[in-house]
Amino acid sequence: MRNKLSHEGSAFINFRDYTFLDAKSPAFRWVDVKRLRFPAESAGDAELLAALIGHEQFRDDYAGGGVMPDGLRHGPYWVGAVTPDAYRPVGRERSERILWQWANQFEDVPVDLATDLRREAFDPLAAAGRVYHLRELGGEAIHDWGGVHGAFHEFVLIDRPAGQIRLLVAADD
Repeated sequence: MRNKLSHEGSAFINFRDYTFLDAKSPAFRWVDVKRLRFPAESAGDAELLAALIGHEQFRDDYAGGGVMPDGLRHGPYWVGAVTPDAYRPVGRERSERILWQWANQFEDVPVDLATDLRREAFDPLAAAGRVYHLRELGGEAIHDWGGVHGAFHEFVLIDRPAGQIRLLVAADD
């Protein structure tokens, strides 16, 4: 992509850092957000998705453990399956429903966690002009522990007026 993305910041929300009624409810869930800026004259969404996939922040944090270029965990076989075509446009309401159901799967999240999720995930989701959801990758999504997609959601939020693209990964690890 002619227009480079520049990393603006990140947020990592580990559910284990919050107090739940049931000590097992946080499980090993987390949400990671990467914020990147793009120039106003940037190309279409497919080109922005390609630039994001090629960015070091995407590969550094992809699926929560980083990509080991020659390793088994999130290695080249999985990263190779993640292309702009692997993302599907999805509405904001559906995206919000997916994330809240995932976050509240064991019990309602504590108020302080809900506040952090609202700030880092749901407010940006509401502001995004376009939302993309990584589709099921099938056999390509198998890594050293087996399939993870059932407890894994990746969204890309594109906010053109703000010149910002966000990678939002919600997962169990």
